[in-house]
Amino acid sequence: MKNIVSIMILTGLVACGPAQNDPGPGGVTVGEAKALDEAAEMLDERNLPPESIENSDTVPAATN
Repeated sequence: MKNIVSIMILTGLVACGPAQNDPGPGGVTVGEAKALDEAAEMLDERNLPPESIENSDTVPAATN
C-alpha cells in the first residue's frame, strides 16, 4: 500500500513543471525563453558556412 501511495505522489510531482508564464532566465517567461531559443536555433541553421561564400572580387556588384 505504501508503494502505491509513494508512486502516486511521485507521479504528481513529476507533472509539476514550470508553467509557460512562470518567470524564466533573463526576465522573460519560460514560454518566451523557449521561443527565443527556437528562433536562435533557426537562425543558426540558416547561416552559411564560410567556405560556401564566394570571394567578393568574383561576385559582380548589384546595381539598383
